[in-house]
Amino acid sequence: MSVAQVKNLQRRLDNLAREAETELDRVCGHDLWRSLGFDAFDGLEDNDRRASANYYYGQWSTVRELQEAIG
Repeated sequence: MSVAQVKNLQRRLDNLAREAETELDRVCGHDLWRSLGFDAFDGLEDNDRRASANYYYGQWSTVRELQEAIG
């Protein structure tokens, strides 16, 4: 992979991470999910909000793993 491709991939991963973080903050109403993980939103009573939080937490976790892998 060329340097330009890696930088482009990193930029896109950063965008995905920011989107997930914004949505998790919105759905949870706080940023405690960063330290508590799933426990921060498993108690949400609204099933749609809980499903959205699970989706975005999965997206955020995947992005972080990919970022660590590519350095």
